Amino acid sequence: MTQATTLDTLLPLLERIATALERAAPPARVEADMSAADAFLWGPERRLIPVPRVNRVEMGLLTGIDRARDTLAENTERFARGLPANNALLWGARGMGKSSLVKAVHAEINARRAAGALPMKLVEIHREDIEALPDLMATLRPDPHRWVVFCDDLSFDGDDTSYKSLKTALDGGIEGRPGNVLFYATSNRRHLLAREMVENERSTAINPGEAVEEKVSLSDRFGLWLGFHKCSQDEYLAMIHAYAERYALPVEPDALRAEALEWATTRGSRSGRTVFQFIQDLAGRLGRTLD
Repeated sequence: MTQATTLDTLLPLLERIATALERAAPPARVEADMSAADAFLWGPERRLIPVPRVNRVEMGLLTGIDRARDTLAENTERFARGLPANNALLWGARGMGKSSLVKAVHAEINARRAAGALPMKLVEIHREDIEALPDLMATLRPDPHRWVVFCDDLSFDGDDTSYKSLKTALDGGIEGRPGNVLFYATSNRRHLLAREMVENERSTAINPGEAVEEKVSLSDRFGLWLGFHKCSQDEYLAMIHAYAERYALPVEPDALRAEALEWATTRGSRSGRTVFQFIQDLAGRLGRTLD
């Protein structure tokens, strides 16, 4: 077999190998346009995806959480002005406005910013992508904007070790957290870890105290702990009336009160989420939109 024949035989095989390698290689990272929006998602491809319209509630409609609202707003405003601020963990009862507050504060701070000042950006990272948080921090570090990185419903279960990526990104590492990045998380758990996860660690560790301390120390990375608790009936009704007034729903106060209480009773809960679900139902029955 001549050399030319050998090359003719090998060339198609080499081309197939080269094609397979190109398919297996990760796609080239596309640089994000940071000015494309004020809010982004950190996608599974580890890139920023603009969000043209954020699903959020107006700050004035978040009633019954005044102390948490004011504290988070003050912390965020200091950060937006380039002053020191703390990472925040918003924990507690479901449906009481934890994630809504983060998004509302972001909008409020941007609405009040000085003329010519850069807008503050919000980027949401899903719980499943938390291991990519160091990559997100590296992407945001050189950008001139101030960034709030937000993770909703953050918690860890079983053998999940991705919390270590979060600890490193928040506080540790040789570079530390970028000065233009703040991290806000919401959770139903104050310590982010399931009780059985901590107990399992205690039972299998050589030094149980140190093992549990390492797990609980995750929450210590948050300088602000803001607790959210179930609302009273009066707070629930105050939310109902605030929404009804905001959207000009034509309902008599007594009828509105009776229907709202019945709605909460049938669902076995009173919360901001229950309020909004009732308002959606009421507006639909009245033929009104919530714009």
